[in-house]
Amino acid sequence: MSAARPRVLLDTSAVLDPPERADLPPDSEVAISAITLAELAAGVHAATRPRERAVRLARLQRVEASIASLSFSPAAARMYGQLYAMVLEAGKSPRPRRMDLLIASVAAIHGLPLVTRNAPDFEDLEPLVKVIGLARR
Repeated sequence: MSAARPRVLLDTSAVLDPPERADLPPDSEVAISAITLAELAAGVHAATRPRERAVRLARLQRVEASIASLSFSPAAARMYGQLYAMVLEAGKSPRPRRMDLLIASVAAIHGLPLVTRNAPDFEDLEPLVKVIGLARR
């Protein structure tokens, strides 16, 4: 029996601008949260031009078909509360980071590193969330 490959959770920024294989842990599989799918779906409907809407819809469908999605569970909801409190304790407002905190809570309950191009958005969450920051392009 072979060992399971390690997984990482991509946040929405890493789905929109995918990392190079070399940026990820060796032999890792990628997953996303249902929250990322929600953000991508909202992006489809927020597009005002038909061509842009079609591009966004194609991306959403491609992501849904090719990347495993982890649901937002009651355990993730409780973890979200903890992460929210950590941000407050750091003297920052969690309100503009709510979607990021929801995604981070899914990573935390599954023990998965979170891959993002917006590492500063996840400051103050360690040790509950391990963040793999990617350079912005």
